[in-house]
Amino acid sequence: MTNSKYLSGKLIEPRRIESGMSVVDLVDGTFQAYNAARLREACHLLTRKMLEEDVTVGITMTGALTPAGLGMSALIPLIEAGFIDWIISTGANLYHDTHFGIGLELRQGNPHVSDVVLRDEEVVRIYDIFFDYSVLLDTDAFFRKIIDAEEFQRPMSTAEFHYLCGKYVAAREEELGIGRKSLLAAAYEHAVPIYTSSPGDSSIGMNVAAKALQGSKLVFDVNADVNETAAIVLDAKRSGGKSAIWILGGGSPKNFALQTEPQIQEVMGIDERGHDYFLQVTDARPDTGGLSGATPAEAVSWGKVDPDRLPDAVVCYLDTTIALPILAAYSLDQHAPRTPRRLFDRRDEMMARIREEYDRSERNEAVQQAAREHHDTTLARDR
Repeated sequence: MTNSKYLSGKLIEPRRIESGMSVVDLVDGTFQAYNAARLREACHLLTRKMLEEDVTVGITMTGALTPAGLGMSALIPLIEAGFIDWIISTGANLYHDTHFGIGLELRQGNPHVSDVVLRDEEVVRIYDIFFDYSVLLDTDAFFRKIIDAEEFQRPMSTAEFHYLCGKYVAAREEELGIGRKSLLAAAYEHAVPIYTSSPGDSSIGMNVAAKALQGSKLVFDVNADVNETAAIVLDAKRSGGKSAIWILGGGSPKNFALQTEPQIQEVMGIDERGHDYFLQVTDARPDTGGLSGATPAEAVSWGKVDPDRLPDAVVCYLDTTIALPILAAYSLDQHAPRTPRRLFDRRDEMMARIREEYDRSERNEAVQQAAREHHDTTLARDR
């Protein structure tokens, strides 16, 4: 037998799967290889490093997760445990999340039913999730009504918009007596900022656009979104902690979370290294050139991930609807709740920090101009 260092790994010797086995025992005892092993590594990265008290955890969401109930089953418990500090989501996930919070129904269905028949019966389908067409109309009406309020009549970041929406959804849940069903409401309660990288690309954005034709002053401030998300990451580092990005799927939310580091380093010229922890669940391949399959190693070349932290990066090539419940159950079992960071309440403070550092940066045009003027003055004096 050789003494190769490559044979130093643990023996593949799984436990027998038995009745009453816990999620933790299943993951640690039987997930031995392939993407099952990557999911086990993800569970360990999450619970042993990402959820330490000094780590700020941002999560990104693509795909129709909330209509499948994953907001209620997994994401809300994670927020309540203090395991999610900030979020970047597609608008669609937040729109469909609102159905539950305002008392509307989504049902399990058969994906093989004729869509022509469903259209005739006014049934809308998201693969095997069915709901009445009126669910869309009622949700549209809810958003159009609340954004008529005076507090919405101004430009704002998508985080502030979603925080205000969450307040109204939480009030509707209380009025209906249905408990906490909406991710928006849970994020409002715990001051978890939620950003949308493409705010016009959803039914929420469509309704905001329609109201603009009627004189609404609500406008999404995408510059604020870019700067606030970068400020969150910089604050995590400058406070002596670390930054973790947990990616569910990929797409625009993935890049929007990861571009915070190039915004800090490349654009603003502030000394930084990249995110410390990277956990992604995706079904996309890296060799097609699509962002959703882009690996953490590739992200290093952009300054998005700290090169010294690559061992703390895990990619699971899995269906998020399977991986997320397992990750949530494992982490809630294996890690004590954390104190919520309530980052929404600290936006002004974090923006002041990044503005101060940018004001001193050599990449800042004002600093460059002052340096040129100083140089010219010195030259003139020396003559």
